Amino acid sequence: MEEAKTARTPPYWEHYPHQADMGVRGVGHSPAEAFEQAALAMMAVISDPTAIRPDAAVSIRCSAPDLELLLVDWLNALVYEMATRGMLFSRFRVTLGDGQLQGTARGEQVAAERHERAVEVKGATYTDLHVIERDDGTWVAQCVVDV
Repeated sequence: MEEAKTARTPPYWEHYPHQADMGVRGVGHSPAEAFEQAALAMMAVISDPTAIRPDAAVSIRCSAPDLELLLVDWLNALVYEMATRGMLFSRFRVTLGDGQLQGTARGEQVAAERHERAVEVKGATYTDLHVIERDDGTWVAQCVVDV
């Protein structure tokens, strides 16, 4: 019985429909984990993350006055890095503190033969933007991305 009380759901990501765009949601045990999962959800809109090798690391730094704005900045920084470097990412590590985000995205150059592209994400928006702690102690980070 005690084990059931302490069992923790692993972090996860999911999509949710939003008119012509796509909602991305990350859930984790901390805001940082939720941000990592939201990034993974955004990548899964573009291509299958399991097909992306985490060969190269890209460092990303963002700052914003609150977690919600920081989430949008993080996701948009990833969109920028994908566009300018011609990369896709499959693993993310985020550290948060004092309005600052330090992150690492791991991935590889786009390989047409292995990376089946679904849609292009143009950017993260403020639509349906939330970074909240649920009653169960998990964190949710979500917004709509423009596709």
